[in-house]
Amino acid sequence: MSAILQVRGLNVRFAQDGSVTDAVRGVSFEVGRGETVALVGESGSGKSVTALSTVQLLGDSAQMSGSITYDGAEMIGAPEAELRRVRGNDISFIFQEPMTSLNPLHTLEKQLAESIELHQGLRGAKVREHIVELMNKVGIRDPEERLGAYPHQLSGGQRQRVMIAMALANNPQLLIADEPTTALDVTIQAQILDLLADLKRDSGLSLLFITHDLTIVRQIADRVCVMKDGEIVEQGPVDDIFDRPQHPYTVSLLTAESTGAPTPVPAGAEVIAETEHLKIWFPVQRGLLRRTVGHIKAVNNATLSVRAGETVGIVGESGSGKTTLALAVMKLIRSEGRIGFMGRDIERFSQSQVRPLRGDMQMVFQDPYGSLSPRMTVAEIISEGLDVHGIEKNEDKRILVAEIMEEVGLDPALMDRYPHEFSGGQRQRVAIARAMILRPKLLVLDEPTSALDMTVQVQIVDLLRELQRKHRLAYIFISHDLKVVRALSHRVMVMKEGDVVEAGLAEEIFRRPQTEYTRALMAAAFIEMDEDA
Repeated sequence: MSAILQVRGLNVRFAQDGSVTDAVRGVSFEVGRGETVALVGESGSGKSVTALSTVQLLGDSAQMSGSITYDGAEMIGAPEAELRRVRGNDISFIFQEPMTSLNPLHTLEKQLAESIELHQGLRGAKVREHIVELMNKVGIRDPEERLGAYPHQLSGGQRQRVMIAMALANNPQLLIADEPTTALDVTIQAQILDLLADLKRDSGLSLLFITHDLTIVRQIADRVCVMKDGEIVEQGPVDDIFDRPQHPYTVSLLTAESTGAPTPVPAGAEVIAETEHLKIWFPVQRGLLRRTVGHIKAVNNATLSVRAGETVGIVGESGSGKTTLALAVMKLIRSEGRIGFMGRDIERFSQSQVRPLRGDMQMVFQDPYGSLSPRMTVAEIISEGLDVHGIEKNEDKRILVAEIMEEVGLDPALMDRYPHEFSGGQRQRVAIARAMILRPKLLVLDEPTSALDMTVQVQIVDLLRELQRKHRLAYIFISHDLKVVRALSHRVMVMKEGDVVEAGLAEEIFRRPQTEYTRALMAAAFIEMDEDA
């Protein structure tokens, strides 16, 4: 098998503000035509830097040496015109964080059309037809109605599917996928992997696949490269790496999995948050007069409650209404129906009435990098809530920041650094610390482990369990990773297209799912159900 991509002795060094960081050292591997090679390793191991090096997307601060050839042509030092021709045409990228990769000011149609018009020369109706076909391929429902939508109007999973559609738009020869299924639920994840497998078979697509999900690696990859601290510590055929790992780090990756169960809910625990018959419909408006021509039915008749010390897991495919429901509980979007918080009905509260309650209800978002201001130090980010609520004087804030950083497993000596100086797992700990410094009663966790490698994921789950046990926190936990949901949740709600299709004790849902949809979720997540339990 001839190689379409060859990397030989790649070194990448970043020199900035007088400091030098060796991000990649002596990396060598190749991707054959029609082959899938997976790069795996913990956050900060150099996987994404290696991938971005292939078409010189690292910026001026990067110093590269070694050799990278695509289809026999050297990429390091190649003319800019040659790199522009290759990027997005011969080699396409699916990036890890779609919200930062998509333009918030342009509609989906405009962003998808841009690459098609540039590389294929199509115009007008043919472009729109191609876009609709792509959106159907990647599992976006009602694509014609979504063409005029902006990125912020989509769920995280839907945004990721748009990124995949953009990458596939020009039929690339090599697709570099950096955590392409991170934000996707297990059923859509399976569809995307099937789609990539079909493209490989039908068009000879080569794939460099970066992921922390080793289940996916075994399913899709031909060969695996394991990275640690900027080096490849082990590589080989997927079966050899999984069945006979040689390096201790590879062994630790393969054995890392969130297991166990949460601490039982204390007897007589008070209800912290609840909803009854909650309904959230978004109007679809068209024309110059913006007449309402229909509704997006995001949530229908949802009823839930969560007690002190309890975790309610909400699962379902992307766009099913999970995050929308949680935002309504937090009074961040409008809704119809009852919302209770700490014994008070707050559904009709104005924002000024809700503001005193904000310290007791906090949220940790899906994208730890996008939710942290790059212009603020970690100390400023964590203490921001104290400033908003006027809780502590300036001289006391650093003491509180240091205490909460220690509690979430961060070194307080790092508090004056900026988010880009931390790994993904560390950034998520910063986001948790920002929420926890206010000592809330309710914490909404929206995919808090989705972008993390398996070893860090286990650490975050253990941290959340310990914080819940110590502070009797109520969690609403939104995730597509059913193994993590099982390890953390007392009760589970399953949502589909805005409806709650099943709800109950977590172990009952996992062992004896009652609906076909829940069974499909379990099967896609490769969870063995004990029918006799």
